[in-house]
Amino acid sequence: MATVVELTSYPVKGCAGVPVSETLLTEAGLRHDRSFMVIGEDGACRTQRRDPRLAVIRPAIDTDGERLTLSAPGEGEVAIDVDTTSARREVKVFDNPYLGIDQGEDVARWLSRTLGAPSRLVRVPPEHHRVTEGWIPGICGYADSGAVHLVSRASLDGLNQRIAEAGGVALPMSRFRPGIVVGGWDEPHREDRVRRIAIGGVELGFAKHTARCAVPTVDQSRGVKAGPEPLRTLAGYRRGPGGATLFGCQFSVTRTGKLAVGDEVSVIEWDGPPPGE
Repeated sequence: MATVVELTSYPVKGCAGVPVSETLLTEAGLRHDRSFMVIGEDGACRTQRRDPRLAVIRPAIDTDGERLTLSAPGEGEVAIDVDTTSARREVKVFDNPYLGIDQGEDVARWLSRTLGAPSRLVRVPPEHHRVTEGWIPGICGYADSGAVHLVSRASLDGLNQRIAEAGGVALPMSRFRPGIVVGGWDEPHREDRVRRIAIGGVELGFAKHTARCAVPTVDQSRGVKAGPEPLRTLAGYRRGPGGATLFGCQFSVTRTGKLAVGDEVSVIEWDGPPPGE
């Protein structure tokens, strides 16, 4: 039986994840996921592609999303009351323009010192409604391209076996920053063929395969780039259209509700016949 074995929310885009045993799944993904973003002076998002130290910034947010605390090794912490009413400002997720609510000078100074570059923190406005593309469209906050990133444990095991056979060291799931990790499937990349899936009382619809950038090469515990893996190994057997390196899948939320570690995962629709048939 397939079940949820890990749930992780990423309240601040690019920063450390917050493991949870249970949470609410909203239309935009796990509660609070990518609802905040660090930006530079030009309003563009900071990501681990250029700012790997984001990985060591650990957010903590209360259930209602009204109080946010950020901490990092050697930098102490900063806590703010979340602002959802102030004037909106223009921000960018890569080349796509959106709006954000600036969270003030205290957190801006702390982030600028921690990252070594002028930085500010913004939150998605309550009216934010970003439609994402895919086989089944959805909505999300400041995520790169979808509400839920799902990876199976079998996929990571298969990758790590290949890395080990080449003399490398196994990598943790955190390198891929998934929201939902599924255990119990007996073959790698079974998620690639899922089109509609039920988990507990929620339902997800497949949007797209996840094309990997340089972020999986960042050691999430140290906030530094750590060599060519896993992209080097993935490039040898997981190439998609246009040469993209694929690992995991993006899903849209088609039925909201509660999620918990241990929930049963049931595939409603496959791309082709179910495995084993």
